[in-house]
Amino acid sequence: MEIKPFPFQTIDWSVIEEEEHPGSTGTAYWRIFHMGDIRIRMVEYSANYEADHWCSKGHIIYCISGEMITLLEDGRVLSLTAGMTWHVGDNSDAHRSKSKDGCRLFIID
Repeated sequence: MEIKPFPFQTIDWSVIEEEEHPGSTGTAYWRIFHMGDIRIRMVEYSANYEADHWCSKGHIIYCISGEMITLLEDGRVLSLTAGMTWHVGDNSDAHRSKSKDGCRLFIID
């Protein structure tokens, strides 16, 4: 990842419009800030959320609260809880997410 020059700035996430992304169950709510080619998101999964697709995009994910379960296409299952991060490169390991009780995430991709 290359972070190209840009002026110092802050993000007030409360003023960024929320996008609703239904899963196969539950809903993900995204607030997105674009910084050149970098997408920065504040994401909240509702209770009983499960993604409706496999994803091959690379991400850096920090779990702010709750728990996210990540299913990898090779059969592995990983838990991400508050204070933990995971990261994967583009086209490395297809994954999909779910959350039983909901969670809040900070994602860079």
